[in-house]
Amino acid sequence: MVVSALLIATGFIGALGFKNELVAVWALGIASVLGAAPIAIQAYQALKVKVVSIDVLVTIAVAGAFVIRNFEESAIVTFLFLFGAYLEQRTLNKTRSAIKELTEMAPESALKQMEDGEFVEVDVDEVDVGDILLVKTGAKVPVDGTVLSGEGSINEASITGESLPVSKEKGSTVFAGTILDNGTLQITADRVGEDTTFGKIIELVEEAQDSKSAAERFIDRFSKYYTPAVLVLGLLVWAFSRDIELAITILVLGCPGALVIGVPVSNVAGIGNGARHGVLLKGSEVVGDFSRLDTMVFDKTGTLTVGNPSVAEKAYYGGYIDEALGYLASVERESDHPLAKAVLDEIGETTISPVESTEVIKGGGITATVDGHKVAVGNVALMEREGVPLSEQATADIERFETNGNSLVLTAVDGELKILMGVRDQIRPGVREDLRRLKKLGVKNLIMLSGDNQGTVDAVNRELGLTQAHGNMLPEDKAAYIRRLIEQEGQIVAFVGDGVNDSPSLALAHIGIAMGSGTDVAIETSDVVLMNSDFSRLPHAFGLTKAIARNMRQNILIAVGVVLLLLSAVFFSEWMNMSIGMLVHEGSILVVILNGMRLLRYKLR
Repeated sequence: MVVSALLIATGFIGALGFKNELVAVWALGIASVLGAAPIAIQAYQALKVKVVSIDVLVTIAVAGAFVIRNFEESAIVTFLFLFGAYLEQRTLNKTRSAIKELTEMAPESALKQMEDGEFVEVDVDEVDVGDILLVKTGAKVPVDGTVLSGEGSINEASITGESLPVSKEKGSTVFAGTILDNGTLQITADRVGEDTTFGKIIELVEEAQDSKSAAERFIDRFSKYYTPAVLVLGLLVWAFSRDIELAITILVLGCPGALVIGVPVSNVAGIGNGARHGVLLKGSEVVGDFSRLDTMVFDKTGTLTVGNPSVAEKAYYGGYIDEALGYLASVERESDHPLAKAVLDEIGETTISPVESTEVIKGGGITATVDGHKVAVGNVALMEREGVPLSEQATADIERFETNGNSLVLTAVDGELKILMGVRDQIRPGVREDLRRLKKLGVKNLIMLSGDNQGTVDAVNRELGLTQAHGNMLPEDKAAYIRRLIEQEGQIVAFVGDGVNDSPSLALAHIGIAMGSGTDVAIETSDVVLMNSDFSRLPHAFGLTKAIARNMRQNILIAVGVVLLLLSAVFFSEWMNMSIGMLVHEGSILVVILNGMRLLRYKLR
């Protein structure tokens, strides 16, 4: 390309500056041959697989210009084609920056514990499952693993897109490619190499960027027939007009380069943006349905809610509450009930007393003797069984707590009600605002399906303002509901779940979206993965797919418009020639690439 440019410059200087036609002819002729050689090679390779590519059209056009001794046109056209290809490749590489950034983040070495107990630096490929590794401050975590000892905070931006450090201690899970900001950790390797969450992310994004959407497949089929049609048109023009220069110009101007490149660059840039923001779009095919969906169905537990029950409301009655809290904690330490952990977390540090004469009342709770006091911990039925009187205030509190969707934990000491706690799965922070954003982006129906009782579901619905909310639903009931929405009501449906119990619904919906924390099941069963179960990524994902679809339409319009304009100018104007046409053609390719690259900077307003 550079040599061709220098030869063209020499030719024009020779002709215009020194009036030396011989120098001009030789310089421009050599430039034409040099420039045409790589294009002709590509054309030959395409013809070998029975494809009439853009390179074939340009090769024929350049050969024709060379035959009629129009060296200026042939030299300039080949240079512009090569220069356009160079700029195209360079800008496309930028759209794949997400992959480049991810692969550069991949750890290359690890400190592995050897048989003598010493830690030695080895290549990350030498780490096996079960090996013990040491991670120091500032180092990358080499594998997915579990913390054996030590404490520290880790930047998990490469996995979740969230830059705030996450505290880690014994028993915590760590991911390959994340960075230990401070502290020192010893971890055991659970998943290594391509099996790590980080490895799967890279693999998924690569597959997604290499996959083709319906629009891309259509354009591939279109160009397969369009390019030979342009060749036939050029031959017909030459046959009827005997104007070979006009026929050659039509071959150059009819090249559908911008049309072929416009849609893929939009998909690649958009998928790259999602990867950097903790959203994995598993292929270009996902974009079409996701951008057009009108109904979004949510599982409740672990999706709209945190998934871990905690004390949401509490009320105290009478005096000596600190002692009563200590008795309650002492009893709950003896229990394996799911609500016990939530109660203990709420109480925190307190005085623990020995528990005696423990009796588990089926469907009611526990009674025991603690520090000489008769303590009853359970539901209203247990209080009635033990003869504990409930004041008007307590009765009103119980009714209010139940209306709010709480499971009740009542504590009586020596026949007197002391503590009332309401335990429920808390709604994720910011979910109400995220749902509002989804509505503004065009989702008409927001529906919640849950296996919980209808009262709990209604309480969550009141707080979130969903379109519909249905409780007492088993996984098969949810799948049947999704099928009805699609087949009977004709809606385009996305299902958002945890990727385990809801896998039938994830598979049935047009778009399955997993709140996966990067788990294997979520990554394998869904179309979209929100890393680290971050619900706030969902509006960004939906807005991004709508932006990708809009960008693709813009690129198609630009590409088709430019071709029609150029062909019209050939027949209805005097100024259009092969060089100008090639310049405009290459310019249109750059325009659609730059338009697609805007998606790399996309952020939800």
